[in-house]
Amino acid sequence: MSARDEPAERARDDAEELLQIEEADAWFEYLEATRNQAATRYSEIEPWAWARLNQRLRAIRARRARLRPAAA
Repeated sequence: MSARDEPAERARDDAEELLQIEEADAWFEYLEATRNQAATRYSEIEPWAWARLNQRLRAIRARRARLRPAAA
């Protein structure tokens, strides 16, 4: 690896780390929304929380996929 590649590699590593943090945050948001809910309230909230989680995870996967070609 040349000195010119180092900053780009570091930037990709930082971007990947931020995506991992965002993914964890998405899961924590889901858990926070659904935790300690009564059965009736849970059945109202869970579909929304699951859809929101999947939306965020799709966006993260898309951004992660854009990082990979740059690494190749």
